Amino acid sequence: MLINKPLLDLAVRGFKTIYSDANLAAPSEFEKIAMPVQSLGPSGSRDETYGWIGNLPAMREWIGQRVVNNLSAYGFTITNRKFELTVSVGREDIEDDRLGTFKPAFAEMGGMARRHPDELIFDLLKNGFTSPCFDGQNFFDTDHPVIGEDGTTVTPVANTDGGAGAPWFLLDVSRAVRPIIWQERVKYEFQSLTDDSDEEVFFNDRYIYGVRARVNAGFGLWQLAWGSKQTLNAANYASARAQMQGFRADGGRVLGVKPSVLVVAPALEEAALKLINSGNGSDGETDPWKGTAQLIVAPWLA
Repeated sequence: MLINKPLLDLAVRGFKTIYSDANLAAPSEFEKIAMPVQSLGPSGSRDETYGWIGNLPAMREWIGQRVVNNLSAYGFTITNRKFELTVSVGREDIEDDRLGTFKPAFAEMGGMARRHPDELIFDLLKNGFTSPCFDGQNFFDTDHPVIGEDGTTVTPVANTDGGAGAPWFLLDVSRAVRPIIWQERVKYEFQSLTDDSDEEVFFNDRYIYGVRARVNAGFGLWQLAWGSKQTLNAANYASARAQMQGFRADGGRVLGVKPSVLVVAPALEEAALKLINSGNGSDGETDPWKGTAQLIVAPWLA
């Protein structure tokens, strides 16, 4: 087969279509728990600072003049990271009309790009026990500082009960602000290098195809998340829900947290299904926790 520009353009369009179709079809979970920066406008620089995180004011009765609240009390920054996935196809494979044999590879590229945010976000969640958030404490910690109604710091406030087993997480994703931030500077983009004057094509007789993105994940409000390595059972689940619903913002305002998503490592899938899906407790009584949370089983927590 004669290699010419129309043929190469057709190959690029074909590979890109395969990539795009697989990307759209691939299952992913990150959008269920993360706050995308695009909802506020795409990330527009090397990093983004979220000064308002942790300092959201409450509604108050309007007496006298308005009270202007400062949304820059904290300086929590998420720096965009660059990622790539690159493959090559030999010129002879295109000359010999073997494009069909590469369809699974480009489909897998599309699926991997779609699932990559899951990898970053759930890995971040797993490391929340040892990684700091906006207040300087680890995201899951036992001594988060909170300012009381009288202006003094109230400590400790915990959003974890420790433990040493497989991790599980209870999250409130019912509001605009979420426990995890997903930041995109440049979305996952399919690229190609197929011109005869390109160095790789000229010297190595290979065409290059790849995916590039500039993205990152970071922590949002710790009050919207509970992390545990204790046994996943009714007692610990109930305790986590109760403590989350009692969380307050600075100034003593009740946040109204509503835990709605349970994220577990694969080792805890059976325990989670019995807890929130079966409807029966361990000793045969009715399970009050059925349907209280959507379940996500995340392999990246293993």
